[in-house]
This record gives sequence, C-alpha cells and structure tokens, in this order.
Amino acid sequence: MVALKARTWLVAQTFHATALAHGGKSEGAPGLRPHYGKDFYVAYVRDPDGNKLAAVCRGFVELQEASS
Repeated sequence: MVALKARTWLVAQTFHATALAHGGKSEGAPGLRPHYGKDFYVAYVRDPDGNKLAAVCRGFVELQEASS
C-alpha cells in the first residue's frame, strides 16, 4: 500500500472521488479512523491494477479549502 499525504479532509475526499471516476474501487470511504488516532482521516482505493492507495490527513482540517 502507498499512502499519500493530504493537506485537508477535502483533498482526501477529492482523491477518493477522482480515483473512483477513473476506474478505481473503494477500499474505505473517506472518514475518521479513530483506532489509528483521534485525528486520522483517510480514504482508501484500489487502482485498476489492484494497488491499494490511501490519502491520509492528520489534523482536524475539514473546513479548509483544498488549495490550502
């Protein structure tokens, strides 16, 4: 699995939606995973080749703009 740093929750959400729009499969909808940490926000996908990818955001930054 490859994990990518997302600056905001919106970036993780956009990553997930974009991956699905381009043939990826959801491996976990964007959301908090408190068992990894109270501020651990992540989205998981599998690309068309079967690789698992994650966009991870640490911190409560759900209200910031994607360009932040």
